[in-house]
Amino acid sequence: MPPEPRPLPWTIDGEGLRLSVRLTPRGGRDALDGVGTGADGPAVLQVRVAAPPVEGAANAALIALLAEALRTRRSDIVVLSGETARLKVLRLAGDGPALAERLAAVLGGV
Repeated sequence: MPPEPRPLPWTIDGEGLRLSVRLTPRGGRDALDGVGTGADGPAVLQVRVAAPPVEGAANAALIALLAEALRTRRSDIVVLSGETARLKVLRLAGDGPALAERLAAVLGGV
C-alpha cells in the first residue's frame, strides 16, 4: 500500500493560493524551513526571518522572502489572519496552480 500523501500547507482557490505559515521572528536568517505540523495538527510552512516582531517588520520580511522565492510581487501577498501571531494565513494572488508548483519546487518537491 503506498504511503499517504503529506498534507500541504496551501490550498488553491479562485483567487490564487491560501498559505498557512508558522513564522519565527528573530530567527537569525531569512529562510523557508519546510513543511511542518502546527500545534493543532494542520500542515504549515515553517519560515524564519531575522527581523524582530516589531511594528510589522517580521511580516514585511516574510512577504519579501516569499515574493522573492516565488517570483511574484510583494503586493500580491496579503496577511489574511494572524497579523500579530506566529501562525498566519496568507493570500497569494495569481495563478493558484502555478504558485503551488513554484512553492513545491522551492521546498524540494513536497
